[in-house]
This record gives sequence, structure tokens and C-alpha cells, in this order.
Amino acid sequence: MAFDRILAERVRECLASHKRVEEKTLFGCACFLLRGNVLVGVWKDSLVARVGPDGYEDALLEPHVKEFNITGRPMKGWVRVKPEGIGDDDQLGDWVRRSHRFVSKLPVA
Repeated sequence: MAFDRILAERVRECLASHKRVEEKTLFGCACFLLRGNVLVGVWKDSLVARVGPDGYEDALLEPHVKEFNITGRPMKGWVRVKPEGIGDDDQLGDWVRRSHRFVSKLPVA
């Protein structure tokens, strides 16, 4: 299944004012990178948010959030937010901001 192009466009709009963000398609996922590090992505109809190890457990307690697991092994620090959790722009923007806070502290890749 291809990624949700409407959701990808919504993410682009959230990130429009951020400098140094680029977009790449990786493994069938629309990925948005900040200084070479994946920030968020669109996988199928869900948002993949990189919240880091400190934000991971709390994020999993939220409604419509699951581990990001496409290989049989969950990726710690990454969550999958189902469409119900990003239905409006405020919800989506919140996840993008959380990811940006974490990824902006990482070294340039």
C-alpha cells in the first residue's frame, strides 16, 4: 500500500516554515528529514513520529498510538499515530512539534 498523499501534504504544510527539512521516500514511506535525521513520516494511512526514548512510553499511553513495528521488532522511540489521532491540524501539528523537539537535538547525520 502506498502512503497517504493527503496526509503527506498536511505534513508538508506543518513543516513549511522549518528550514533544513527535506523529503525523501524510503521503504514506501514519505519521510521528512531535519538535517539528515528522520523527523516524521507517512506510512500507509498513519503518521510515524520520532519522539525519542524519553517520550516513547508516554506517547504509547495516548489514544490511537501504537509502536511503530513493520519488521516484527518495534522501533523504540518511534510511534505510529493512527488517522483518528491526527484528524485535525492541531493534533498533527502537536506530533510534528514533539518530533521536532527531539530530532533538533540530534547531531547532523
